[in-house]
Amino acid sequence: MRIIAGSLRGRVLGPVPDGVRPTADRVRESLFSALGQVGGLGVLDLCAGTGALGLEAYSRGAVRVVWVERSRAVARALAKRLLDLGLEQGPALRLVVTDALRALEQLARAGEASFDLVFFDPPYASDEREEILVALFASPLVDVGTTVVVEGARRHLLPAIAGTRVVDERRYGDTVLTWLARAKPDGGA
Repeated sequence: MRIIAGSLRGRVLGPVPDGVRPTADRVRESLFSALGQVGGLGVLDLCAGTGALGLEAYSRGAVRVVWVERSRAVARALAKRLLDLGLEQGPALRLVVTDALRALEQLARAGEASFDLVFFDPPYASDEREEILVALFASPLVDVGTTVVVEGARRHLLPAIAGTRVVDERRYGDTVLTWLARAKPDGGA
């Protein structure tokens, strides 16, 4: 796994911890091509795993990235990855080690500004996806202009999430990327 573009282009991300399914390079490349410019954005990487999505965004100019990972072992590997890339944690780059629901509560309680872009890549068969997405869209961390990209498997399609609208959906083999945004107040798409 390597960073595809930006200031960290070509840097190797190191080994993938056991039990982590990283986003394939070609899917990441397609995702960022579809997103366009991410310079200046605040990014939340929920269920971060390797952290590759947040790292790619940072490399391409995102100014704030928060990674959330509940596995302590996977989070340690991500913290080491940040150090190996010469990136120090601070206000612009933070790793939060807890589950996604708790992290959303903590970030909102701490007054974290809303994010421009959220990556949500839970385990494909996770039974918490809908609950986490409902909590995310109900939180102050998502604004009207926030784009949420959910990665999933074709065999575990994302059901309709109350308060959201599907902006785009793309398939890459077994992987499905779904772009969500807050539903318009009048209920329209």
